[in-house]
Amino acid sequence: MNNFNGTKIIGVGGALPATVVTNADLENQVDTSDEWITSRTGIKQRHVVDTETCTSLSTAAALDAMKFAGVNAEEIDLIIVATSTPDYLYPSTACLVQREIGAINAAAFDIEAACTGIVYALTVADQFIKTGASKTVLVIGADVHSRFLDWNDRNTCILFGDGAGAFVLQASTDENDILATYIKADGRKADFLNIPNFGVNYQKPGTPDKKEDQRFVQMNGKVVYEFAVSIVPDAVRAVCSKANMDLSDVDFFILHQANQRIIKAVATKLGLPDDKMVVTLDSVGNTSAASIPLALKHALTTGQIKSPARCALVGFGGGLTWGALIINWRAVAKSSL
Repeated sequence: MNNFNGTKIIGVGGALPATVVTNADLENQVDTSDEWITSRTGIKQRHVVDTETCTSLSTAAALDAMKFAGVNAEEIDLIIVATSTPDYLYPSTACLVQREIGAINAAAFDIEAACTGIVYALTVADQFIKTGASKTVLVIGADVHSRFLDWNDRNTCILFGDGAGAFVLQASTDENDILATYIKADGRKADFLNIPNFGVNYQKPGTPDKKEDQRFVQMNGKVVYEFAVSIVPDAVRAVCSKANMDLSDVDFFILHQANQRIIKAVATKLGLPDDKMVVTLDSVGNTSAASIPLALKHALTTGQIKSPARCALVGFGGGLTWGALIINWRAVAKSSL
């Protein structure tokens, strides 16, 4: 019999590569400027991998979250990694993280929902816990888009940064920190944001008809922007309704950090004050599935968010996919594992 009816969020962590690429650096590489990038995106710099990998960043974020939660690797019984840019098609990044941290009792798998991946992964983890299938779950969002960018294309190379973020979730008999979840997708719009050179589209290097740009992120920026500004407010309203909450009941809104203009447009549509919006993309860029946990960790570190706080986590990205959660953040960092 399952006596656990709640999911506690007991840890958050993050990891960024050491190398920083500023807007000034990009001025020497493509036809752009700091003013052009900042005014259109809000991004000033981003971190990119050198020797780091999706697995190493995921592992570092996992250990950071586990230290926060005071959880040992042997206690974890499930690892879910949300990534669009794994080191291998298989094995999964989750299995590689399991090996690196020594989580010998954990099942492990990846999910792919692009920038919405961490919202999907948290939703899946919540179901595993509330059905009694798992007791302690490590959820990671990680992406290394810098390896899939055309660094001569100013429309995409300015946007993305690499990173990983993680949560530790645990079953509870008397507390529940995930108050509502909401996930959606529209595959009819899949072509507007993708990396095509995999699976049935894969062409061996040197093939005469190979298109070089198939290795890189393809994005219709106008369509993605309009999509985000339209569906994010709807997702926020929907998840608040599922949680039986008004917008005013939410203390902070942590949107996927894609573009400052999107965040501002959503805030305006919902009538939200700036001090309720968490923004970190100026220093890290769009870190895809990692952006929400990295933003939460930053807000906790700087004191913008203090426990307890009700937060809306909202993702949107390739698929096209989108989703939201309402969480009750009340975790306090432990001193050690």
